[in-house]
Amino acid sequence: MTEQGRVLVVDDDETVRDVVRRYLEVAGFEVDVAGDGTEGLRLFSETGPDLVVLDVMMPGLNGLEVCRRLRQVSQVPVVMLTALGEEENRIAGLQLGADDYVTKPFSPKELALRVASVLRRARMPRPEPAARRITDGDLSLQMTARQATLGGAELPLTSREFDLLAFFLTHPGVAFSRADLLEKVWGWDFGDQSTVTVHVRRLREKIERNPAKPVRVATVWGVGYRYDPVVRP
Repeated sequence: MTEQGRVLVVDDDETVRDVVRRYLEVAGFEVDVAGDGTEGLRLFSETGPDLVVLDVMMPGLNGLEVCRRLRQVSQVPVVMLTALGEEENRIAGLQLGADDYVTKPFSPKELALRVASVLRRARMPRPEPAARRITDGDLSLQMTARQATLGGAELPLTSREFDLLAFFLTHPGVAFSRADLLEKVWGWDFGDQSTVTVHVRRLREKIERNPAKPVRVATVWGVGYRYDPVVRP
């Protein structure tokens, strides 16, 4: 493996695959390419890449389904490629656990920078939490085990959803903008802020009694979001 890491590029357009591969190789990555989703899943299991660049619109097994299957077995970082105007696909990709997306037509140099940034952040060691267990009423987080429960039942949180909830719980009553959360939870100084919106929505679906009328994760209009504990200090 190279110093930068190994990237799997899955795209049915041969020209796109070749251009992306060349730019990533120049940036120091080892690159494998696949022309469809089925081949992409096979290569993923064979090569164990550090990151996957995944086109959404492919015949047969499309990128969203590939992302869904990847998330069943791995938290490998995924950067989606979507066409201009495909907002629904971008949001769907983020909901499935994609880490970032780049819109076609794109600059191959920008894509290489995005890949490097996402991979660098994914590799950053998480600081040892000051508290091993955080609770708010019937909501509990075991930090070292990275396990969350609500009413005694384990919550099926993704790694990023757990990080977001842990951040909220350790900063109760403080309003954060989406840019703040993108920087403090994702560790990104640039990126699509709708990533935060989607993850907040998914988190509400899992911890709120009525996600349409959230009690814990409140929207602060014109600012962003605030965690309101149900048990006041």
